[in-house]
Amino acid sequence: VVDADGRSIPFRALYGEQKAIVVFVRNFLCYTCKEYVEDLAKVPKAFLQEANVRLIVIGQSSYHHIKPFCNLTGYTHEMYVDPQREIYKTLGMKRGEGNNVSVRSPHVKSNTLLGSIRSMWRAMTGPAFDFQGDPAQQGGALILGPGNEVHFLHLDKNRLDHVPINKVLQLAGVKTVNFTNQPQIIDI
Repeated sequence: VVDADGRSIPFRALYGEQKAIVVFVRNFLCYTCKEYVEDLAKVPKAFLQEANVRLIVIGQSSYHHIKPFCNLTGYTHEMYVDPQREIYKTLGMKRGEGNNVSVRSPHVKSNTLLGSIRSMWRAMTGPAFDFQGDPAQQGGALILGPGNEVHFLHLDKNRLDHVPINKVLQLAGVKTVNFTNQPQIIDI
């Protein structure tokens, strides 16, 4: 993988010493991925440190897109890119949309039309013909490490098939987050 400064880092280094939640996004222009990463940005660093877990997002564009995408989404955790999609391929992540479009991510707020228009606008205002990754590539989520231990693997079937963030946090032993703006009611 490559970091925001263009340095190559072995993928294994991300989870070799401690458990890591690794989220692979479709591309940085994808509105569903943008909204998902906006919610990942709400995970407090203190929750991750308390559980000794890293939160990592991996895209599949040039590393030049990492900092602008982090600024756009407010994401301050670790982010890398796999520009040749080697890890995507190794993990068997699909290209193209699956048949099951009934799956709906709780983290996607935009409807398809509005989200697509926003994605097109970002594409039109960016460098020409730079799709910031393969637009047909699907993503996924893993919990792995320390070492070669894989605790969880979810391969997205389509752009709306992101695993709920609280499910991944819970499986990794991290406190969950209230993603709604409504106050929580606690029964005693």
